[in-house]
Amino acid sequence: MNIRRDDFSSIGKQTEREFYVRAKAICRDLFQVDARRYWVDFILSVTTAYVFASIFLASTFTSLWGWCAFAIAVVTIYRASMFIHEIVHLPSGKLVVFRRFWNLFAGVPMMVPTSTYESHIHHHSSKHYGTDHDGEYLPFANGTMWGIFGYLSQIVFQPILVYLRYLVWTPISFLHSGLRQWTLANASSLVINFKYHNHAKSDRYTAEDTFWELFTCFRAAVMLGLVLFGVMPWIRLPKLLLLAMAVLTINHLRTLAAHRYRNHGDSISHLEQFQDSTNISGNWWTELWCPLGLRYHGLHHLFPGIPYHNLGEAHRRLLEALPEGSIYHQSVYPNFGAVIGELFEEIRARDDVSDGTRAILR
Repeated sequence: MNIRRDDFSSIGKQTEREFYVRAKAICRDLFQVDARRYWVDFILSVTTAYVFASIFLASTFTSLWGWCAFAIAVVTIYRASMFIHEIVHLPSGKLVVFRRFWNLFAGVPMMVPTSTYESHIHHHSSKHYGTDHDGEYLPFANGTMWGIFGYLSQIVFQPILVYLRYLVWTPISFLHSGLRQWTLANASSLVINFKYHNHAKSDRYTAEDTFWELFTCFRAAVMLGLVLFGVMPWIRLPKLLLLAMAVLTINHLRTLAAHRYRNHGDSISHLEQFQDSTNISGNWWTELWCPLGLRYHGLHHLFPGIPYHNLGEAHRRLLEALPEGSIYHQSVYPNFGAVIGELFEEIRARDDVSDGTRAILR
């Protein structure tokens, strides 16, 4: 089922303000973080992830139970890893111990310490959203299918590049201050848009950030060392790569459905940013590949301060309280296929127009 939406357009400041004020009033009591929810959810997720990942790593490639463990491990690793998204949105000084605990048991083992995701804040900036200074946005709707294929190809080489970044490049980067600054600006952020550069990162990089980076470097070296000294069989490395690629596959597909990707690279308003984002109703299956409220990505862009455990309630309230056909209702899709189907339809329509133009010019 493909649902067609109007392109986002400029809306009067008064109307925009009225919508925002009313929506925020509806959700005004949902901005409080439940620390216990964070701790329990993460500990259960990461424990389950590592137990089943260990079963998969210890099993043979022909083991059915091993592949069942692989599927559970991938889903729970992804859920545990996505707490990084919640952490970067927490107010300064909030859940500091939880942040360190996450880095120790997820950030370092998965080679994504929290400092690598602080660039996410630019993705929420009206000034940077959808521009080259947004590392999490590519204008898919204004491109071709080759752009989609290129984006999905990142799934193959990103895990290898990240591993080499910590194993090889981290120690090299400390040899010269200029090289260190280049590394922090160009090779220290989780992005899908490789035009992104964060030249201010070195100014905000703390001693604790450096500690977690060096700890991740040590973790990468230990992985290789265990294989070289025969402590761990070499087959574990391609298995770990397979786990990483599977997790990235879920994330890249989920990201593809998080926005409509219609921005041409211009700065847009907060409301237009929301209109370029999606909310997916889905079902229990949706929660597996959109954990921690990521199915409500449009709502998250509208109110980034609402913690994941309250997004479902906020979504229900807004659907009930706002009139049918409101700006918010227009952001809602029934499932993943509806979002992707609309994106592909727009790309094909652009290709048809381009082919027609070339035919006329001939």
